[in-house]
Amino acid sequence: MSILRADSIRDRAGTGAPNFPNGATVTGVVTATSFSGAITGNVTGNVTGNADTATLATNAQGLTGTPNITVGNATVTGDLSVQGTTTTLDTVNLVVEDKNIGIGTTSSASNATADGGGITIFGGAGGDKTWTWERGSSSFVYSDPNKFKVVLETVAAATTYNSGNNLVLELDVRNATTYTYTIPTGANIGIVSFKNMPAFTGNANGTTLTCIFTQNAAGTGNTTGTTGIGTNCFVTGYENGAAVAGISTRALVGSGTTVTLSSTANDRDFVSFFVHYTGGTNTTATSYQVYATKNGGFRQGNVGV
Repeated sequence: MSILRADSIRDRAGTGAPNFPNGATVTGVVTATSFSGAITGNVTGNVTGNADTATLATNAQGLTGTPNITVGNATVTGDLSVQGTTTTLDTVNLVVEDKNIGIGTTSSASNATADGGGITIFGGAGGDKTWTWERGSSSFVYSDPNKFKVVLETVAAATTYNSGNNLVLELDVRNATTYTYTIPTGANIGIVSFKNMPAFTGNANGTTLTCIFTQNAAGTGNTTGTTGIGTNCFVTGYENGAAVAGISTRALVGSGTTVTLSSTANDRDFVSFFVHYTGGTNTTATSYQVYATKNGGFRQGNVGV
């Protein structure tokens, strides 16, 4: 018999499904409302429905629908897209080849959507350990202290501009914490400006900035009390990704004196400023305190190499 045509095939009793003890080879399409048992060999085409009671061995090339599947080892040679609310990886080791991992993806990413994004290490009763982005202060926030083997600070060149009769030295807090500046001949720094000082309303903080001044060849820059560094300061706060209105103040210095530079040509002076934002209204002068101190008179020694 080469062709069997039938509308319905049952067992001998006419009440159940027929058995195929030696297997069956089908070259066309098989449609079934349910399946029970094991599938071995290659499965090509689309398998729909639930496959939680069957074993799909070797290849399942066209699996669609909403099946519940448990597999051992799996290799995905193409792109993998996972859609849902929660993805749980219950593994001992996670190895990722990509050297740059992006999180918080969205169609219109911004400081607002990034706020609170970061990494959480679950700590149980000891408390979670977090590293997150805080939009208000435009900085990363750590839940616990940090321990670094080595810290390398960015050294930037301080910039200047003229404001009326004053030469303004500008230190951008978001750019670096250590700066260099050479005093020009015949000029004094009139105002020290601290740009982009983190000032998230209600959250007090402080930052230390150091400027390495090199005296001019005449030894005349900022060497007297009336022209001391920090006698006039300008602070511009930074909150929620934008600068706020600046304030004018003067630095607090030790013993009621001003910070003056060495009068010896080409000497170097380290002047450190600590800018303290108290957490108050970030456009009010009383919300900021600037402290200034100097360690100076550095020059090349005449003993040694």
